[in-house]
Amino acid sequence: MEKHHKFSIWYVLVGIWVVLIIHNALYSVFSIETIPYSEFLQLIKKGRIAEVAITQNQIQGRMAGDAGKDKMFRTVRVDPDISQLLEQNNIVFKGEIESTFFRDLLSWIIPVFLFIGIWYFIMKRMAGQQPGFMSLGKNKAKIYMQQDLGIKFDDVAGVDESKQELVEVIDFLKEPKRFTRIGGMIPRGILLVGPPGTGKTMLAKAVAGESGVPFFSLSGSEFVEMFVGLGAARVRDLFVQAKEKAPCIIFIDELDALGKARGIGAYGGHDEREQTLNQLLVEMDGFDPQMGVILMAATNRPEILDPALLRPGRFDRQILVDRPDKKGRADILKVHLKKIQSAADLDVEKIASMTPGMVGADLANLVNEAALLAVRRGKETVGMSEFQEAVERVVAGLEKKNRLINPKEREIVAYHEIGHAIVAMSLPETDPVQKITIVPRGVAALGYTMQVPTEDRFLMKKSELLNRIATLLGGRAAEQIILGDISTGAHNDLAKATNIATSMVKEYGMSEKLGQVYFSKEKQLRYLNIQDLQAPVDYSQATAEIIDTEVRELINKQYNIALSILEENKTALRKSAALLLEKESIDGAQLEKVVKESKSSNN
Repeated sequence: MEKHHKFSIWYVLVGIWVVLIIHNALYSVFSIETIPYSEFLQLIKKGRIAEVAITQNQIQGRMAGDAGKDKMFRTVRVDPDISQLLEQNNIVFKGEIESTFFRDLLSWIIPVFLFIGIWYFIMKRMAGQQPGFMSLGKNKAKIYMQQDLGIKFDDVAGVDESKQELVEVIDFLKEPKRFTRIGGMIPRGILLVGPPGTGKTMLAKAVAGESGVPFFSLSGSEFVEMFVGLGAARVRDLFVQAKEKAPCIIFIDELDALGKARGIGAYGGHDEREQTLNQLLVEMDGFDPQMGVILMAATNRPEILDPALLRPGRFDRQILVDRPDKKGRADILKVHLKKIQSAADLDVEKIASMTPGMVGADLANLVNEAALLAVRRGKETVGMSEFQEAVERVVAGLEKKNRLINPKEREIVAYHEIGHAIVAMSLPETDPVQKITIVPRGVAALGYTMQVPTEDRFLMKKSELLNRIATLLGGRAAEQIILGDISTGAHNDLAKATNIATSMVKEYGMSEKLGQVYFSKEKQLRYLNIQDLQAPVDYSQATAEIIDTEVRELINKQYNIALSILEENKTALRKSAALLLEKESIDGAQLEKVVKESKSSNN
């Protein structure tokens, strides 16, 4: 693209200034000869000085040169009584006021230019960070063209259903007349909802990349600032620019920062955020959907959005971008594995099965952690061992081999973890045990037992939930059987077991005394797994006592089951703990072998 430079008067002024400086320098150097003052006195006595002009600091004049040609000269004035000498030799002389025009001119022009240069440099640096006063109402959207984005649907994996929903939008942006010819209208607003890190923003960029239209990207929080009316002005300016560049896509990330339900908060209905939201609602009603402006937004908190945003005619299509399943995780891993040097025998399906519940951002971090581990180990490719270690780092935290644990505590941790593993292996429909370790990880984990599900699960039976509670309580049961005492190491296990039992009673209707009744009225944020504990309950104190009793009975019953399993496998428990203390980490196959050998020896 050819660049056109605009004409500026500054170019002319700078050119004149440079020419004057060069002219004066050349005139001074080549036309006037500078002579010593002693030579000047000798020339006076010889009668070769024809005329002089005396200033305060120098003498300039004309003298007879060789071949009868006069020459101009100058010298530094030294003798203050030179007038008498000139008079004695009949030389015409006069006094002149020294011109300091150019010197004075430069004395103020140079500082001015220096100040302008510094000011211009500072303004350029601040232009990308903070707009000037006259541009406060301008929107802060970053405009990307197709070549700038470089993202296509092939770069977004694990969200096949969401991509299919968006193909219609791409077709409309490419061929809008095909839809408008029969009177069809594309949805004005498309809301991408889902947990954090599932790829909502990347999916929106992929839509723009596939359709080849400009992409306006900004966050919901960029609209609202301290100046009243500024957010509304930015919304208006955003839609004006979008209409000029139609067809295009406007993408607002974290819409909940802007679109929270009105009337909530300390400032009632008059705060700046609500004025901005009102302006957004007006603009969404005002623009013509046939002009090709598609408004997309993303949020992980759809339950707090204002209902006016979600009505038909505004964000009338919601697309769920959910956590990927096993196949989706494998596809995401394949995309990220293209960026690193991986081993030829890398089992992507196994890695996908080891990462249940992880989203795209987690998997990208996992691949990066594995690559860093391979570099630290001096390998040229990333193998399966690095990925297994990376999974443990992401799930349980950084390994801390330097943490000093006394032998007695190591023994407690070893029996605790083996207790989890043996109970899990003994009960049906539990996730297979992959690894047991007593190497400390993270902030507080002194050891852990890794169970890897064989497939993604979306429903849990009552028996499976009960077995999971028993597995969680297996660590404390092992401590009681072997050591005759219990420790604080089971606090996290007790919290998880209590949550499962409480959900079974209050949410899943799995209590025999309470029946098929739903008691959990806490308002839960859908994709953030956070509960509003301040929500009032609507059941009686008697019902609350029954709930507490049922939860306690469920946990006690499963604890007794864990105790009975470990009593039957007491020999295997001791041998496995000794092996774990020796090696610090063992896998599920080694534990299973010890359990089988112990049972056969007992028989």
